[in-house]
Amino acid sequence: MEDLLTFLSSIGQEVEDADEESFLLFSQDIPSSNLGFVDSKATTVDITIHDQDYTIHQSPTLLSSSRAGGTTGAVLWKITPLFAEWLSNMSTNPLWTSAHLNRNSAVVELGCGISGLTALALAPLVGHYLATDQEYVARLFRQNLESNPPLQQSQKPGPGSKGKGRKQQQQQKGKSKTDSSGSAVLHPNITFTSLDWELDDPARLRQEIPTLEDEDYDETSNTDTGFDLLISCDCIYNEALIAPFVRTCAEISALRRTISRKTRKPTICIIAQQQRSPDVFEAWLRETMRVFRVWRVGSGVLGGKLGSGSGYLVHALLLKD
Repeated sequence: MEDLLTFLSSIGQEVEDADEESFLLFSQDIPSSNLGFVDSKATTVDITIHDQDYTIHQSPTLLSSSRAGGTTGAVLWKITPLFAEWLSNMSTNPLWTSAHLNRNSAVVELGCGISGLTALALAPLVGHYLATDQEYVARLFRQNLESNPPLQQSQKPGPGSKGKGRKQQQQQKGKSKTDSSGSAVLHPNITFTSLDWELDDPARLRQEIPTLEDEDYDETSNTDTGFDLLISCDCIYNEALIAPFVRTCAEISALRRTISRKTRKPTICIIAQQQRSPDVFEAWLRETMRVFRVWRVGSGVLGGKLGSGSGYLVHALLLKD
């Protein structure tokens, strides 16, 4: 645990007071990003991350509908490609360089939306990726997985090389694994499951965690493995959702248990958000700090695209004892 606390302190300053943190962050100049959509009127959006091209299908019609429960997950938001790029940078992101993330890691995302972009970028690097959101995003989420087959290992861009274009990526689709029905299984380690923060029990997510090839895992034990990393991108915009969101983060973090004679590292939560309302941010931080210790990830770790002055914030959370 001490090593983990040292690591978290190395990536940012621990937040001691919600009022001070909110005042400090929102007293600075914040660039205008409007509401934060990439393009709320387009049915497809092209994005490139680490030289790999993605075509993201979205639904402007659903976004503008009066669906009960919200529709913000129907389109891609500007912070998502930046967050996905940062998380999947194995050479510079401290989650990778500290070995908190590795090829066996289990990751869960809250509020994934329709794009699947963070899953597409991060899942090839980890053991299993569980994306969660309300059921209405499921169809487009799966369409985006099907529309963006991963590069084969021999085609993944190396340092200084150019990634393959979208046309060449699409040609790999026929070479992908297939499931029992013969359908293409392009991303076998990505799972989507619906999760309503207000109605569902996060404990059921343990059923979505496969047994990974991990030397610390005891197959004869019934103890839950939990998740190495919980991530959420731009889900904090409504005060009514704050309490159920924080409770869900806490209950998922609590799934991590002692395995056999060894102890797995606790779940780290990484929460990214666009700076909008200081009142909503402060309310989220105050509620979060009741059950989590919180560190603001520093600009030196995030880089210019997500760092100070970008209009975006990233915080790391660790469940209190």
